[in-house]
Amino acid sequence: QVQLVESGGGLVQPGGSLRLSCAASTNMYTITMEWYRQAPGKEREWVATIRSGGTTNYADSVNARFTISRDGAKNTVYLQMNSLKPEDTAVYYCRMRPNFWGQGTQVTVSS
Repeated sequence: QVQLVESGGGLVQPGGSLRLSCAASTNMYTITMEWYRQAPGKEREWVATIRSGGTTNYADSVNARFTISRDGAKNTVYLQMNSLKPEDTAVYYCRMRPNFWGQGTQVTVSS
């Protein structure tokens, strides 16, 4: 059974930065990894993807502000979030293809 554990969430002021981590219990270097988020009262939405070859894609709402990366030696994927906005407030989830999910980490952007 694959386990994913997110960490790094918290409270940050608008314009600030956070780095989320997702540690996998299995080798994930060749597997597509993704970040999703779910704001209160809204559906879960896709944020970013990193594929086995290293190619990345981002939702328009976070493009140029967020960066997804991975460390194969640590079986960990990261989401660097810069220039955070109040609308980035959500629970952030890590996903390993085909469909394994972490428990989520709360990110709150507020002054």
